[in-house]
Formats: sequence, structure tokens, C-alpha cells
Amino acid sequence: MPLPGVTPIVDLQLTLTFVAAVAGGTALGTCTGLVPGLHANNVALVLASVAIGLPGPPVAIAAAMLAAGVAHTFLNAIPALAIGVPDAEMAVSALPAHRLVLEGRGREAIRLSVLGSALAVVLAVPLAVPITAAMIEGYPFVVEHLQAILAAVVVGMLAAERTRRSRVAATLTLLASGTLGWWALDADPAAPLSAGGVLAPLFAGLFGAPVLLEAMRGGGVPPQGDAAICQPPGRVGATALAGTVAGAVVGYLPGISAAIAGVAILVAMPGDVTERGYVVATSGVDTANAIFALFALWAIGRPRTGVLVGVDELVPPLNLPVLVASVLLAGALAAGVTLAVGDAYLRIVGGLDHRIVSAAVLSLLLVVAYAFAGPLGIALFVVATAIGMIPVRSGAYRVHCMGVLIVPLLLAV
Repeated sequence: MPLPGVTPIVDLQLTLTFVAAVAGGTALGTCTGLVPGLHANNVALVLASVAIGLPGPPVAIAAAMLAAGVAHTFLNAIPALAIGVPDAEMAVSALPAHRLVLEGRGREAIRLSVLGSALAVVLAVPLAVPITAAMIEGYPFVVEHLQAILAAVVVGMLAAERTRRSRVAATLTLLASGTLGWWALDADPAAPLSAGGVLAPLFAGLFGAPVLLEAMRGGGVPPQGDAAICQPPGRVGATALAGTVAGAVVGYLPGISAAIAGVAILVAMPGDVTERGYVVATSGVDTANAIFALFALWAIGRPRTGVLVGVDELVPPLNLPVLVASVLLAGALAAGVTLAVGDAYLRIVGGLDHRIVSAAVLSLLLVVAYAFAGPLGIALFVVATAIGMIPVRSGAYRVHCMGVLIVPLLLAV
């Protein structure tokens, strides 16, 4: 109770409510981040559907959603390192992060990823002010020329492929996923969850299941060395900044994902720092995209992620200072959690029979597909998985599966 004549500056009870909400959201984001194929977007939509029955003000629930989204971008690097690692003889065609694992540098890769995401949180908030101002000025131009911008992105994605075989596979993936998206995105499936939708089974099939199926043929995680970071601090900072700026760009553009920005960075990055720089930069892209999407919603009123769709439903207008503070707290908590569980996850999960692990997670993804889209979700999951296997088996970038969103946008403009 405040003293007579004293006006409290901080409402302690409300502050504790927000801290608890952010901690809870971080825990949810940790869970989704550690399971391949799950996403904080799913959690956010479920929270939005049940928010009326949850304790606390809607803005606290929104803070929990944002915390889940940010935490997910920290934690999702861990299963990417522990699951789907190829045999040693396939190292040349492996992802940069997997090559580090095969070299026994997985613990270093976890710390590089944490640095990329943490620096993105630190850099994104001050950069958000000038970048958001610029985007407010330039957004009418983006809307007017969106079709040309998306077409240029598609051309750039295809040009990034290094062989004729991968370019053919990339084109096929783009067209197949785009056709699936054009047909499925407007569907309104009967689903057990009221917050259901087709995006969950589509993305689980396109991006989650193929990794798990390939993991059944992989060699597991070899013994790992120490966690020392073999990258100059200046190089880490520069690549994190590049990832943050790339994440800012995709945060404002519809249909352009963090994965697309990651491929652009991989292609542009000098070969001598590709592996470590790629881990730092792509982690920065992922986290910065989650943050800049919040500023995009505030500036132009368009939610760019499933998390922001849920936030927009709960708290119009946005309380930006409170939500930014929630993002900063979630980033600090998620960095600590990632460092605390990363090595153990890599050792324990990486040491399990990867066929059993993959089968268990695939079963979970089938449950998620049904929960969000009913029987249609199962069918979409199966078809999306078949499409997602095309780039995996051909050595093309999986980012072409984003045709599921880009092609319908191209046709709708």
C-alpha cells in the first residue's frame, strides 16, 4: 500500500505479472524451440483463442506470446544441430552448422548461435527507430511494387543455387509448394482447436518432417570438443549486424522469411567464414525478424508472423514500450536457457537412436497437424512433406518451400 502523499512510479503487482508472463512465454518458446517442426506461432494462436480465460491483462498475454516467439529463435538452433546430422562422407553437402557438428564443434556452434541472437536483440531496438521511420516512408512504394519485389526475390533464390540439378529441383519445389499454398491457404478446416489453420501442417510438412526423415539415415552426433569460440569478436559482431539488418528487412515484407535472408547471407559471405559466420548471421536474422515484426505491426498495422497475429487480436492499440521491454527480458532469459540446456541436449538427444527420435517427433507433428486442421491437416502434412523432400534429396536450399506463401502473394497482387 502506498504511503500517504507518495505516488508510486512502478506498480509492483503489475510488474510481477509481466515478469511472470514473460517467464511463462519463454518456457513455452523453449518447448517449441526444442522440438523440430513446432513453432511459437502455434502457441501464440492457441493463447489468443483462450486468452479470455487466462489470468492477467491482455497485454500481459501478448507479452507472453512475444516472449515465446523470441525464445523460440534462440532455442531452435539446438535441435537443428542435434537432429538430422548426415554421415561424415556427406559433409560437403551438409548445412554449415552440421559441418561444425561433424568437426566436433557443436558446442561452439551453440554459443555462436546464442551470440547471434543476443546481439540481434541488443542491436534491433536502437536500429528499429531509424529503420521503422524509413519503412513508414517507403512502405507505399513497397505495396505498389510488391509483385516486382517478390519476383526479384524468387529470381535471386533460384540464382543462389550452384548446380543445374539443384536449380531444377528448386524450381520444382517453388512451383509445387506455391500450388499447394494457392490451393490450401484459403481453406477453413474443421479442427479440434478453435485457433486452427492450415499453416501449422503446411510448415511442419515442408520444413520439419523432411529433416526428421533424413535424420533416420544420418550418422548421429560424433563426440564434441570444447566450447571455445574460434571466431574474432569483430567478425562475430559484423555478421550479427548483417543478420540483424537482414531480419529488419524481412520483418516488413510479406512472404519473405528469415530463411530467405539466411540464404542471401550464405551466398554473399566469404568462404573462409561461411560456417561460423552463417550460424551467427542466421541466428541474428531469425531473432531480429521476430523483433522487427513487432515494430512493423506498430508502424504499418500489418502482422507479419503468427505470433503478431495473436498479439494484434489481443491488444489494439499496441503498448510498444511494455512489449519491447518484454522482448529484452525474454532475450536475456532465452540466452541463459540455451546455454544451460544446449550441451546436454546435443549430447543426450544426439546420442539416442535417431530413428526412434525422428519417429517420435514425426508422430507429434501428425498430432499437431490434426489438432490445427483436422483430417485436412493430415493430408496437407503428407503432401507438404513430399514437396519438402525435393530440395533435401537434390541438395537445393529448402528455402524454396517458401513458395507456399510467395506464389499466392504473386498471384493475388
